[in-house]
Amino acid sequence: MQRKVSKKYEINKIETKGGETRYKKTRNIIKLENQLKKLNQRLTNIRHNYSHQVTTEIIKRKPSFIVVEDLNVAGMMKNKHLSKAIGEQRFYEFYKQIQYKSEWNNIKFVVADRYFSSSKICSQCGSYNKDLKLSDRKYICECCGSVLDRDFNASLNLKRYGQEIA
Repeated sequence: MQRKVSKKYEINKIETKGGETRYKKTRNIIKLENQLKKLNQRLTNIRHNYSHQVTTEIIKRKPSFIVVEDLNVAGMMKNKHLSKAIGEQRFYEFYKQIQYKSEWNNIKFVVADRYFSSSKICSQCGSYNKDLKLSDRKYICECCGSVLDRDFNASLNLKRYGQEIA
């Protein structure tokens, strides 16, 4: 739809005497822009509703504590390949929702330190793998030989972190 609006603007381009280009906004362009606004608002509402549903589902399980990692979102936004996808996820909104909902339900809310390397520590033996890259999706421990999914290993480490603090 954005391409449609852009093409309509290109069709209605006007050259002035001074050499600058101006665009004539027709009624069809206005209609398309209004449709685009409605679509963007609808998508925003869907994302907002989904984050509320997910956080409510987490709280309904009545956990004894919730552990959330403190991420460097500003640093992740500098990656030109990931910035749009990260911005659409609205991490801060999710964080705030889970925080206030856990406080309402008397659930301990723990924030893991930004420098706690949850994915680089083996959840079985506790050894540290400093050579783990983001592209490695499996965590293979060199000490005990356990093979785990990287995210599952990180979740186990965060659970242990929360149990120590809570």
